[in-house]
Amino acid sequence: MTSDVPPRLPLDWIAAALRRERTRAGLSLSELAKRAGIAKSTLSQLEAASGNPSVETLWALGVALGVPFSALVEPPVSSVQVIRAGQGPTVASEKAEYAATLLSASPPGARRDIYHLWAEPGAARESEPHIPGSVEHLIVSTGRLKAGPVGEAVELGPGDYMTYRGDVPHSYEALAPGTTFVLVMQHV
Repeated sequence: MTSDVPPRLPLDWIAAALRRERTRAGLSLSELAKRAGIAKSTLSQLEAASGNPSVETLWALGVALGVPFSALVEPPVSSVQVIRAGQGPTVASEKAEYAATLLSASPPGARRDIYHLWAEPGAARESEPHIPGSVEHLIVSTGRLKAGPVGEAVELGPGDYMTYRGDVPHSYEALAPGTTFVLVMQHV
């Protein structure tokens, strides 16, 4: 792979997710390893936050556990989450020059609206709270943007990702001419 590949996913995230999902499913290490077609020692290493998991291994474990791939690699979340360009939970393939970076997993039953937005410097766009349970996800395409809940706004640049509750007052402020971004509004 090239040197432009984002940093690997912290192994402790994967370990915690595997233990959580294996416990939830009521499976032993041996049974999960058998169902996923991997060595028990490999699974044991992953749950101990060691080893070097590939997309294929994690995908097989997700299938065996009956959970989406994202459930095994999604980072712990706070009320505001920012993933800078070139960062984020990334898992590489062992079979191709390929790496997957998860930005956000869709929860069951979610509804989403996707917008491409354009903004210029000047007054910030103040947004009133949306319906309860709304969550906004945005990725800056060009320019610079300051966005987020009132009192928690973060400055973002091209390629940066951010998520935050949309059911609280929030704003968007272009900091550079020609600022564009993609906004996904999720209603649960």
